[in-house]
Amino acid sequence: MNGSFFTPAYNRVLATLALAALVAALAAYAYYTMQQAQYLYTGPTTISVNGEGEVMAVPDIGQFTFTVTSSGADAGLAQSEAAKISNDVIAYLKEQQVAQEDIKTEQYLLSPKYRYVQPPCIIGRACPTGEQIPDGFEATQSVVVKVRDMKRAGELMTEAGKRGVTNISGLSFTVDDKTMYQAEARGKAIADAQAQVEKLAEQLGVKVVRMTGYYEELSALPYYGYGAESKAMSAPAADMATPELPPGENVIKSRVSLMYHVKER
Repeated sequence: MNGSFFTPAYNRVLATLALAALVAALAAYAYYTMQQAQYLYTGPTTISVNGEGEVMAVPDIGQFTFTVTSSGADAGLAQSEAAKISNDVIAYLKEQQVAQEDIKTEQYLLSPKYRYVQPPCIIGRACPTGEQIPDGFEATQSVVVKVRDMKRAGELMTEAGKRGVTNISGLSFTVDDKTMYQAEARGKAIADAQAQVEKLAEQLGVKVVRMTGYYEELSALPYYGYGAESKAMSAPAADMATPELPPGENVIKSRVSLMYHVKER
């Protein structure tokens, strides 16, 4: 008989017991972790819905932009030439009863100009590097014009283009004050979202407690009617008819997102 206390059979029994204890410990830890996971999120249950509303608005103003660009040997000459053209157009518009507050400079830029000079290449040698040389200044002024007598919008735009402007943007018809229409569209969007949340809560079997979040997105889609470059505008009047420009309607939309705290019934 072997006198050693820790026989191979005894060692196997100890190893089996230790493994069983380890498995039991792991199982207990896993169960505890799963139980605790149920309480990791303690905040309220929420649902969110989106609503949309829109209204049709009849435009009450026409709007276009004219741009004047002029170059000169120095900054003063460039500005002076651009100012002559702009002032002539603005004076004409005022004569046609366009109010001062409806004529607004949107952008004014004065920047230096450069020309690139490439020295001649000599056969058998690498061409020398060219360089930029100052070449005067360029002045650019963009002016936005609102036309409240929309029947005359095409006429005023055409006549403005004959006075030496560099470019005229497209004519758009829009609503000068959208506040009332935006409020109406918002009301429809909120009503749409509220109807949806009641239906969703019923389907989910929950009860709405209170609103917890609100987000709104507004959009207005203007109608664009007519546009032309200044070269077309400078054509003889006999060859050019004033276009008929129906203003149509604008669609003003509101989109809202509402979030609600809910609980079980």
